[in-house]
Amino acid sequence: MCLVLILAVVPLRGAEQPDAPGVNWPGFRGWRAGGVSEGYATPVSWSVPESRNLKWKTPLPGLAHSSPVVWGDRVFVTTAVSNKDEPTLKVGMYGDVEPVDEPEAFAWKVYCLDTLSGAIVWEQTANTGVPKIKRHPKSSHANSTPATDGEHVVAFFGSEGLSCYDITGKLLWQKDLGLLDSGFFRMPSAQWGFGSSPIIHAGRVIVQCDVQKGSFLAALDVATGHEIWRTPRDDVPTWSTPTVAVREGKAQVVVNGFRHAGGYDFETGNEVWRLTGGGDIPVPTPLVAHDLFFLTSAHGGLSPLYAIKAEARGDVSLADGAAANDGVGWSYPRQGCYMPTPLVYGDYLYCCRDNGTLVCYRAKTGEQVYAERLKGGFSASPVAADGKLYFTSESGDVHVAKADPEFALLGTNSMGETCMATPAISRGTLFFRTRRNVVAVAGD
Repeated sequence: MCLVLILAVVPLRGAEQPDAPGVNWPGFRGWRAGGVSEGYATPVSWSVPESRNLKWKTPLPGLAHSSPVVWGDRVFVTTAVSNKDEPTLKVGMYGDVEPVDEPEAFAWKVYCLDTLSGAIVWEQTANTGVPKIKRHPKSSHANSTPATDGEHVVAFFGSEGLSCYDITGKLLWQKDLGLLDSGFFRMPSAQWGFGSSPIIHAGRVIVQCDVQKGSFLAALDVATGHEIWRTPRDDVPTWSTPTVAVREGKAQVVVNGFRHAGGYDFETGNEVWRLTGGGDIPVPTPLVAHDLFFLTSAHGGLSPLYAIKAEARGDVSLADGAAANDGVGWSYPRQGCYMPTPLVYGDYLYCCRDNGTLVCYRAKTGEQVYAERLKGGFSASPVAADGKLYFTSESGDVHVAKADPEFALLGTNSMGETCMATPAISRGTLFFRTRRNVVAVAGD
């Protein structure tokens, strides 16, 4: 069933805290990008084409790879809409680096949907015009996942700007962060589109803008858009979303990168630690668990997987041939992920590469537990709930595996269309952004 009814705007029902177990999913990969939701039973089996365990399906216009986010009874998602009925999208594993040239005008939109029915509560247009930067044929002009804290909804469209709305859809402020040219730094003409998502923490919006020229990390006041600090970064384009880690009452912003992965003081933007080297197209978001920061990347000379100690300070880059030092707990030089962000669930770290190779490690030690192969190619990142792992392939097959040191595939479910975005989970319902729809699936 497809619902497109516009509802009257009403306040969110329930004012849960952002870490309310199993309820809110406030940004990319949920609470602090952990990708885990607990407290509710989640489905093992469904089929969208057969409408089995399908809660609702709502079509949205345009092309976007941004993920849905959830607060209370509202789902927020973005899109970029042109006058093309079928924008070019080439999925799969291939080496074409030429961008898509789209000279037509676009509208960059933010949608709010009801979690219970899928009905559209409100929509707003953040910007219109011809895109300032081209995109990869596998990308979109709306890759960045929005963020919410239950009062504000922040949407980032790269060169088309940063917009903040209140929960009812009222525009609060907009910020032009300039031309944000993301692409392969070894071939500057290969513009691929912006991909880093904003995050909200303690009244601040954090944005990571690693681009061809003038890379920076910045903190803005979520209520006003006022820039609190901006720290230059000498790095090449990065598509990773930053993460906030809080330890002993002190917060730091952890970022991925090629020349400079590292941590920054949340209050000041000053560098805390740094790590150089790795894959030269960093995409996965850092993870925080077990007093470790997990970072990975894969392209070029290396495809490393690092477990950085939470107390790391200064330059923790590894010496040639070393797997650990005072700041690095453990690492592998060629076990990294190119596109999907890994997942820590309980004591285990799960890394699914874009070719479907799934490797499970003991998170604290790096000991490999198993390696299996999932069918398909993967850009979306895995999520977990209720003792289950969910891996969404580009073809729209969602593999459900048991969260266990022994691999067990519980089922494979069809979404019926391409899936590039990472799903959200709230109250036992999985929310997917597919090629043309936002879809909610739940158990019986």
